Amino acid sequence: MTRRVLRHAAFFIISVCLLTSSLSAWSSDTSPVDLWSFRGSTMGTTYMVKVSGAPGGEDWREETSFAIEAELRQVNDQMSTYLKTSELSRFNDSTSTDWFPVSRQTAEVVQLALEIGDSSAGRLDVTVGPLVDRWSFGPTKRSQTVPEPDEIESIRQRVGHQFLEARLEPPAIKKSIPELRIDLSAIAKGHGVDRVVALLNERGAENVFVEIGGEVRVSGAKQTPSGSVAWKVGIQKPDADANELALAHPMHDNAMATSGDYRNFFEVDGKRYSHTIDPTTGRPIDHMLASVTVIAPTCAQADGWATALNVAGPQAAWQLAKENGLDSLLIQRVTDPNQGNPKMISFEITGTGALAEVAERMNQAGVLSRAGTLAQSAASNEAGFGERMMPILILTAVGFGAVLIAMAIGVIFGRKSISGSCGGLNARTDPDGVSRCSMCSTPSEGCQELQEKIERGNA
Repeated sequence: MTRRVLRHAAFFIISVCLLTSSLSAWSSDTSPVDLWSFRGSTMGTTYMVKVSGAPGGEDWREETSFAIEAELRQVNDQMSTYLKTSELSRFNDSTSTDWFPVSRQTAEVVQLALEIGDSSAGRLDVTVGPLVDRWSFGPTKRSQTVPEPDEIESIRQRVGHQFLEARLEPPAIKKSIPELRIDLSAIAKGHGVDRVVALLNERGAENVFVEIGGEVRVSGAKQTPSGSVAWKVGIQKPDADANELALAHPMHDNAMATSGDYRNFFEVDGKRYSHTIDPTTGRPIDHMLASVTVIAPTCAQADGWATALNVAGPQAAWQLAKENGLDSLLIQRVTDPNQGNPKMISFEITGTGALAEVAERMNQAGVLSRAGTLAQSAASNEAGFGERMMPILILTAVGFGAVLIAMAIGVIFGRKSISGSCGGLNARTDPDGVSRCSMCSTPSEGCQELQEKIERGNA
């Protein structure tokens, strides 16, 4: 075997070894193992499912995706106000005050909603459907007009969770006034999340992340080469013009739901009307609480309580959360009172339970202050650029390192100078037009002849 062959072999072996070790070091230890994701549409919004370490192959995944779709269709068939044939729509169309048979799931959701309504002094009221419709946020035609006070009071006469009952054995719901209607949109998405998580667990998937319309529940954790890593759930900044995260919160076997007034609204004469209706006034909420996030054992609980606290307003929401032992994060707008038309200048964050410390850290870091937001955004962009460039930098360094080492090995095996110096970038041209090597001052042609002789002697 000639020295030239040895040089090429050494170059190949070292390059492969260095590249392999570099890529191994660069690959993140927190990258998930066999992460399967599935997306779709349901309940007028979208959903996403992630399974870390799925227990089956392609057949399991295909069957599971069909099962998820079927489960969510069943939720719609039971609780949608948009489907005329759903259990809820048929109950709403009925004028009977007798017990109306429904599925156990529908009875359980109504019962939970009534419990949260009682515990929140009526802030969650699933009978506000007629008010939601009149304020142009329901399934009916949206006029986006502001009703007169007399009209609001007239509608409120046929609204109230005290006129609704639910039982589980046998499952049924009942209204005490014929005109009563139910709208479960404040809790149905969370219930749907719970059902998908339960379905996945039954099918052997222990580490799952399920989200419907921003409501999330996780089970287990992400599986990575270095072990289990908690799922992280994002909390959005309460800004209608942006889609940025204020926080990525790690969670284990819990659910999170957020309710805010910054996405779904309309404006009339410069005044904004939120889609969240206060059952105690019959009007959209009108306070400085921009966003409420609740963590609870089930997503239905988190979903219902997030709505109730959002209706209550800043002070009352904090008190309700404390009284009911909730983990909550409340984001409130802060305005400048010295201006004639007060404008928001920042956000104030408060929390209860496990999120109290999180709120304090966010305030100290200025996460949602205007200056803090800009600085954080710039830092995030810098970090994102650095992360994107890191693989390129590493691979470039590996490439250069491999070439240099291979060239050095070539010198060792070949016992001659590294070719390329003479006649290349280091060559200079004399006034007479002869190109000479800047290292040895020998004409380049002479260097070439000498090199050829050496090669013939070594061959």
